[in-house]
Amino acid sequence: MFIRQIHYLLALAKTRHFGRAAELSHVSQPALSNAIQHLEEELGITIIKRGQRFEGFTEEGEKVLQWARILAQNWEGMRQAAVQYRRQLTGVLRLGAIPTMLAVTPLLTKPCQDEYPGIAVKLTSLCAEELIRQLDGFELDLGLTYLEDPRLKGFRILPLYRERHVLLARKPDSRLLEGHLSWNDVEGLPLCLLTPNMQNRHLIDAAFRQAGVAPKIMLETDSIFALYAHVCNVGLYSIVPHSMLSQFEMRQEVAALPLAPELSRKVGLVMRRQELPIPIQDAAWKIAQGLNLQHCFDSLIIGKL
Repeated sequence: MFIRQIHYLLALAKTRHFGRAAELSHVSQPALSNAIQHLEEELGITIIKRGQRFEGFTEEGEKVLQWARILAQNWEGMRQAAVQYRRQLTGVLRLGAIPTMLAVTPLLTKPCQDEYPGIAVKLTSLCAEELIRQLDGFELDLGLTYLEDPRLKGFRILPLYRERHVLLARKPDSRLLEGHLSWNDVEGLPLCLLTPNMQNRHLIDAAFRQAGVAPKIMLETDSIFALYAHVCNVGLYSIVPHSMLSQFEMRQEVAALPLAPELSRKVGLVMRRQELPIPIQDAAWKIAQGLNLQHCFDSLIIGKL
């Protein structure tokens, strides 16, 4: 068995098409088909359902595919370890993040690439469910997400900061700056929020329900940067995670005001537990342990927390 046969199999699983899998693997279609057929002969089972076109994997093939992902992960780890022994860590860090945390990722990727210039990063925006699935399937190295998700049991977890939600306002009225700003004080303000399908919006909706507030929503979007643009240019208000503020070019007239009771959740890195983490995972994890993101984000809020 050759490692290229494993990679051909994974390419086919990804593309579900022999021609595209061959193109992705930089080989001819006959070469790819023959390599997979030889793998079947070596294992003594049928992996692929064959017809005029790709029809999927057999039941045994699906199990082989799970092992193939593990083998590919271990091969990459061994390759990176060999490079590390030469003191030149290279490879691709596959990082997944839920959408509202994408803007935070440069605070991790930059120090990683400063320390290890040979590291490239593949950054993917994923919902929490898909992020967990890809971690479990060895398709991601690290995930950045909320840590209070019960589906994360059994994963290795590194808390990075507690995300706090703030009211984003342009030239806020003086009454909003006096004392503690409650969720009831937000009632009646024209708001722009993330769309209801996003996890961040679920938290905000729950906070409004608990306070007995019916928010006045003027605009919904799936872009955190669109929210900031509408606060700056239209005069709407928004409620955003305070970690986003570090990525905005905060204008002098735009304020981030803390809300009480505080709406917060723990955020951190997640990695699948394994006896031998690949070096690129281990390097990024150790760098993340030295970050002080909480102070960085908290310092951007007006008023005491």
